[in-house]
Amino acid sequence: MIEAPDLSLAALAPLLFVFGAACVGVLVEAFAPRDVRHPVQVAVALVGTLGGLVTSLLLAGERQVTAGGALAVDGAAVFLQATIAGLGALSLLLFAERSLDPARSAFVAAAAVPAGSPRDRELMTAPLVQTEVYPLTTFAIGGMMLFVAANDLLVMFVALEVLSLPLYLISGLARRRRLLSQEAAVKYFLLGAFASAFFLYGLALVYGATGSIRLSAIREASASEAGSGVLLVLGLALLVVGLMFKASVAPFHAWTPDVYQGAPTPVTAFMAACTKVAAFGAILRLLYVAFGTNEWTWRPLVYGIAIVSMVVGAVLGLTQTDLKRMLAYSSIAHAGFLLTGVLGYGSGGDGTGSGLGATMFYLLAYGLTTIGAFAVLTLVRDGEGEATHLSRWAGLARRSPLTAAVMALFLLALAGIPLTSGFTGKFAVFRAAIDDGAWPLVVVALLASAVAAFFYLRVIVLMYFSEPAVDGPTVGVPGLPTTLVLAVTVTATVVLGVVPGAVLDVAERAAIFVG
Repeated sequence: MIEAPDLSLAALAPLLFVFGAACVGVLVEAFAPRDVRHPVQVAVALVGTLGGLVTSLLLAGERQVTAGGALAVDGAAVFLQATIAGLGALSLLLFAERSLDPARSAFVAAAAVPAGSPRDRELMTAPLVQTEVYPLTTFAIGGMMLFVAANDLLVMFVALEVLSLPLYLISGLARRRRLLSQEAAVKYFLLGAFASAFFLYGLALVYGATGSIRLSAIREASASEAGSGVLLVLGLALLVVGLMFKASVAPFHAWTPDVYQGAPTPVTAFMAACTKVAAFGAILRLLYVAFGTNEWTWRPLVYGIAIVSMVVGAVLGLTQTDLKRMLAYSSIAHAGFLLTGVLGYGSGGDGTGSGLGATMFYLLAYGLTTIGAFAVLTLVRDGEGEATHLSRWAGLARRSPLTAAVMALFLLALAGIPLTSGFTGKFAVFRAAIDDGAWPLVVVALLASAVAAFFYLRVIVLMYFSEPAVDGPTVGVPGLPTTLVLAVTVTATVVLGVVPGAVLDVAERAAIFVG
């Protein structure tokens, strides 16, 4: 028989693996010779994230509250932690790619050098690699995994900062377009500070209304007659604002297009996939566990935000001429689609409705597809780095039929075309919303999906039916890291679209919260 302390330690194993790897990465950065840091940092980061993935899978079926009641190890937390660890490992492989830009990486060699200075121009072509990004990213992954398992608001806030601060830093480390990258990092930091302040103020109001920051205690207090007070509702609203910011949900999306465009493309892929999983994991836990018996306080709010996010993402995405900004507005629209699944709460009021499992499946499918799309973006290059302007993709199918076909697959999945993972994910969350009576929202979602499909199909038409420019971009030959990422994401996009039953069943069985 396993003793309780050992069981608690085992439940913390995914977090211990990832944070342990991050700490080792800091030591490597401090003491290892510069010429061996890169392969060592890549290995340490991958061992930590893959260790977190494996230990998360081994915890399947576990249900307990540990760490003095601060962390919940349940089906939803384990599924989301495994998703974050897996997507994080794929993102780290993109970070490690160097063959596309000979002897260089996507990251600046020395972040402290002023942009545009003679030293900066010298380092532009130097075979030096920025290795600080690996422990920073590993810390962010650990913060995300802690975020989705937090069982009280204070731990949730700490996890929010642990995942956010490294992202602010690595967003400004692009080797090319330094000023644009630094501007993106500053915008992300300033707006992220406001979001953190909203969350912290909401935490204070909820504590004042309920006398506790533990999610289960908040649930009990909100179920009582005193739980309908203005203080509690205001606190919930501020908490939701802080979390919606991290999830790139309109109207809290102002940072998203600029940061997606300015950050190094591997970092953009990491943010688009992992941060969204973490943010929605926290949103689900907050609404279902802490306020599940008080749906009237959050359901109308989520209903309205979902409509705004879908409309803003779909309509403004039509006007974009830069692929990274287009994918940013795609992310905003998908956040609205995900919120339709959040509304599929379940009439039993226990947070185990089909919406939870459907939303977790959607997060997995969307994360894999998004990382794959950004991986393809890194292959199409011109003299300034990645060729992200739409005009540069004209006739790409003639230059590289395989690259165009892979990108077309990812775009069709994002559009929700049948036999792709995107269709399965949308169908699952829309069905859950309809089952819970939110069919008017599903009608809006279908219309937004039709509008958004236009800007995905526009890229496909441009690649296959336009004449290539004489001075068009080149298509790089990916190294082993990017090849692995593309192989995994393409396979997953097809498999989750054609035979999704097994993964859907796993997500449904994992749709359990304890607290």
